[in-house]
Amino acid sequence: MVDYIAKIKPINADKIETQTHGIATFSENGNSLHIHVEMFDTPANIEYWEHFHGFPDGKQAHVPTLMQDVNHDGFIDLPETKAVSGTTMVPFDDVPQEMNIPHDGYPVADKYGHYEYDKDVPLKDLQAKFKQAFGSEDLQLDKRVVYVHGVPADLKLPSSVAGNVMSYDAHTTLPIAAGEIKLAH
Repeated sequence: MVDYIAKIKPINADKIETQTHGIATFSENGNSLHIHVEMFDTPANIEYWEHFHGFPDGKQAHVPTLMQDVNHDGFIDLPETKAVSGTTMVPFDDVPQEMNIPHDGYPVADKYGHYEYDKDVPLKDLQAKFKQAFGSEDLQLDKRVVYVHGVPADLKLPSSVAGNVMSYDAHTTLPIAAGEIKLAH
């Protein structure tokens, strides 16, 4: 069994007025990948898109800093993360192995801003879809970054905050927390 862990820390915390944090673990066990994410202090009662991001060429992905706020609006939005974190790769939704990113099958926080995601994913199916999308079936988890996205629809965002993914706006895609995935010791 191979285990990985990501300590998820806040992004955009001063703008969304919460210190979202949590932990994600990944265990490769034979034919499955077990994914467990537990988050605290998220804005309450909303759905959270969560994924790992990375570079298809295997370059190390990193958590963004304010240096990535290229338009200087005080927010690190989804497009601004690409330079250091790469692209969205695998969703932590109802069916991760389908790699269907934009939809409404993600976890929802309770009234206390807590949620837990726990899923066993068929590894061969995920690797096949990953190879189809990125040219390699090697997930290279230790080169990826976990992201949690989403803020309440009534949060005032400047028009400079980008995020339009199909019919989803920046309220859905704004990163609120991230953590680099590391090999667990």
